[in-house]
Amino acid sequence: MTDVAILDTPANWPAILLPRAAGGKASAPAGVAASAPAGGPPAFDGLRKAIRDLGPTATIAAIGASGLRGRGGAGYPAADKWRAAAGTAAKGRVVVANGYGADPASATDQVLMERNPFAVIEGLAIAAFAIGAEEAIIAVRTEAASTIRILEAALAAASKAGFVGPDVQGSGRRLEITIRTVQGAYLLGEETILLKALEGKRGQPEQRPPHPATRGLRGLPTVVHNVQTLAAVPWILVHGPEAFAKIGASDSPGTMLVQVRGPERSGVAEVPLGTPLRQVAALAGSVGAGRNVKAVLVGGPSGGILPPSALDTPYAFGPLRAAGAHIGSGSVIVADDRACIVDLARVLTRYCADEACGKSIPCRIGTRRLSEIGDRIAAGTSRAGDLDLLTDLAADIVGSALCDHERLATLPLVSGMRYFRAELDEHLERGSCPAGVCHPMAMAASATH
Repeated sequence: MTDVAILDTPANWPAILLPRAAGGKASAPAGVAASAPAGGPPAFDGLRKAIRDLGPTATIAAIGASGLRGRGGAGYPAADKWRAAAGTAAKGRVVVANGYGADPASATDQVLMERNPFAVIEGLAIAAFAIGAEEAIIAVRTEAASTIRILEAALAAASKAGFVGPDVQGSGRRLEITIRTVQGAYLLGEETILLKALEGKRGQPEQRPPHPATRGLRGLPTVVHNVQTLAAVPWILVHGPEAFAKIGASDSPGTMLVQVRGPERSGVAEVPLGTPLRQVAALAGSVGAGRNVKAVLVGGPSGGILPPSALDTPYAFGPLRAAGAHIGSGSVIVADDRACIVDLARVLTRYCADEACGKSIPCRIGTRRLSEIGDRIAAGTSRAGDLDLLTDLAADIVGSALCDHERLATLPLVSGMRYFRAELDEHLERGSCPAGVCHPMAMAASATH
């Protein structure tokens, strides 16, 4: 089982994705009847309601009224994808649950699938019913053996109970769900790249439009959602869209799983969207006596590096983008004053450059040049005009981006320059690293005399 701690959260924070009784060790579910965790809706009651009471159109309307947005990072309204897929004439439709968990530093999706697998399967079944799909896929990392084992057991139990199969709950609707293992790289978090991987093709993004919701897997209308998005759907149908819309921020309702890391502790927490970043970061504990919070990395490897003055920013899609970060993989990493922002930004930029698929020239070459600029600044070998080049190059990469990886890969250096300019100038003008992490050439040369 995935060895990740479930962090304690305030008692007044809602538990939608990980009901509080599910915080213990994960185990393969024995059956649907025994699967409903304390604090969560009875298993598959949401699917029953969709089939017996609502029907496809009203089910989509309920998801739209709830304000549910995709938890994969972009925050696209879930109901808009469902409407587009349902309204596209086709011989078949597909729903794909992205449980790949592309960020190597975040285990949120894996934790969800292991501790609440029926919520993912039920949400997938509801989405399939709403858009008229008979095929659904759960995409998981090849090496996630424990996750795959638990999902297989849950899927077998759901099939035995009639929630998946040739006649779902007597509705006359067929649904086959398969668990597909994929392996690749960080870019599999992007929906068109994931679909390519599922087709056995090279993982590169597609120009949009058309969007997958109208032409996706094998040319069929395909709804792709992060597993957290789908896991919220049963709760919405059982408790009502109005109840969900009241949780979190008005433009970002609901909760999200966040991987919080700090010097004291790390783990996964279910956080209401709109919660001040300060409260999210505090879940990782203090930075220790005599230390201060220096920065918070929000959004994973392509995230933004924010200063303590930005900690009152709401953890929601719009406010974080305005601050120079993004929700991304749901990762929040707290750094104390021992960290060097220049070093952190250059390492993240190098990772993003290494993970680029190579399809777009601005991304393939531009991110590599950004990485080289970061390396030069950290080494004390920067050239005249490097900062202007960094700014112009980042703008060109964003302006010509084919996918979100390219668009966001510039954030570490750009946010570092925006908020930590004094530290950057120390490296550039004095050849010194205030944190003592980098060893610029100027320092090395002076040490020899």
